[in-house]
Amino acid sequence: MGIYLDTAIVAEAKEASKFGWLSGITTNPTLLAKSALSPEMTLKQLVQLIPGEVYYQLITPDFDGMVAEGKAAFELIGKQTVLKIPATAAGFQAVAYLSAEIPCAVTAIYSPAQAVISAQAGAKYAIAYVNRATRLLGDGFALVREMANVLQNTNTEILAASIKSPDEAVKTLLAGAHHLTLPFDILQAMAVNELSQQTVDEFAKNGQGISY
Repeated sequence: MGIYLDTAIVAEAKEASKFGWLSGITTNPTLLAKSALSPEMTLKQLVQLIPGEVYYQLITPDFDGMVAEGKAAFELIGKQTVLKIPATAAGFQAVAYLSAEIPCAVTAIYSPAQAVISAQAGAKYAIAYVNRATRLLGDGFALVREMANVLQNTNTEILAASIKSPDEAVKTLLAGAHHLTLPFDILQAMAVNELSQQTVDEFAKNGQGISY
């Protein structure tokens, strides 16, 4: 299981890098547009902050453009690169072409059929937008379950995005997702519980520890 930070804000990535348990960073065009830096500079700084995978989403719609953009992203990001490629006809063609050299993730999947083609094309990850799928299809968890079923015995794993709460994150994993990408506030919320803090406070008040 991997847990990723979904952001292109360098300050958030810098803070999250201190956690010590992140698997990497996912970005998309909307997130990169929110950065105060250029996409190129943003990605360069994210790579320096997080040792794991850094995801870049292609915005070119045609096959030739996707291949050129994907190679340019790989030159920029290096061995940490994962290309997020949209689940379109041209996108699947690009995955089949690029995946032998650069790890690819098919993004914006809304049907298990698209997950099947992702695996066939050689994608390392199939990305489901859980909360958005619930709004558009009625049940994002059902989509994840169906994707998990059709991806059994393949080398393609599910990365779940569009998650709005710790509870939604856990339910997504129970539905069969292998990995999660979460915004900074949800990452923070995943790690805390008021009952845990109460218990720690009781130990601190009534217990003893070593001197250092």
